Amino acid sequence: CRSEASVRLERTMAQTYKPYLFCVRSTLNAALCLRNFPSQIVERHNKPEIEVRGSKELLLNPIVIARTEQEKCLIEGSVNSVRVSFAIKQADEIERILCHKFTRFLMQRSEQFVIMRRKPVEGYSISFLITHTHLEKMIKAKLVDFIIAFMEDINKEISAMRIALNSRARIVAEEFLKDFAA
Repeated sequence: CRSEASVRLERTMAQTYKPYLFCVRSTLNAALCLRNFPSQIVERHNKPEIEVRGSKELLLNPIVIARTEQEKCLIEGSVNSVRVSFAIKQADEIERILCHKFTRFLMQRSEQFVIMRRKPVEGYSISFLITHTHLEKMIKAKLVDFIIAFMEDINKEISAMRIALNSRARIVAEEFLKDFAA
């Protein structure tokens, strides 16, 4: 069904994407060394310190891993939580609209993703929040694999949507112009 050129292009894209994904994977593995840490301010409260930002000594330096200026990953860590944000490549206005609609669709269903935030960090397309309780319930390696697979799949989905949109627009334009040719 797919042409040989599109398969070659996909392989080339996968090869250029590998170092970026490897860097994100290894950084996530290092950042996901979390532990239970109750609030220092309020007794019997256990909130993600990366969200609350109550004590600066509990926060780690944020790490930005950038493939390009538009496509980057922000990993913000603390003693009991990690926030991972992605900026998805948006080359033009069509990709910007598709990305916004698709990520909004996913974020509205964030309960099914468990670790997905409803609102991304400013300047990023989508964000995840991983706490120590998530790591107690889930396997760390599988969580990292999910995030990496999510990064790969979201780019493929947006590219596929763009191709489908362009082919539909071409068909509509051909049908519209047939009336003028006749």
